[in-house]
Amino acid sequence: MSAKDVYHNTVKVALQKDGWLITHDPLVLELSSSRLEIDLGGEQLIAAQKDNIQIAVEIKSFLSPSTTSEFHHALGQFLNYRVALKVKDPNRVLFLAVPVKVYRNFFSGELAQLSISEYHVKVLVFDPEQEVIVQWNN
Repeated sequence: MSAKDVYHNTVKVALQKDGWLITHDPLVLELSSSRLEIDLGGEQLIAAQKDNIQIAVEIKSFLSPSTTSEFHHALGQFLNYRVALKVKDPNRVLFLAVPVKVYRNFFSGELAQLSISEYHVKVLVFDPEQEVIVQWNN
């Protein structure tokens, strides 16, 4: 089992406050050649549709001195997880969770915006102090 991100419990609480039921902590995907662990899996019942929306959330803190380097790592991990989900749990939507400061300071920049657009990265922005979801970017 891999180490939990600094903000793991913060994002978990924020999702619960937002009405999500955490169903997996972590969400494990078994492939023939590897085992992947996405930080959280959750679902939310849509009453009008009587349907469940299922998500997977990979949490990143971006605490190292090189935000760009962490972004490269996070993007690669996100893309690998999305491919595995497509095979193992195709109805689940993957989100990359990032702190609001990082989103405002780095994710609004050209490299991040071009990459998010090109690779269709869904971003969940959270406030680590308030333990709330600030924004869902689909």
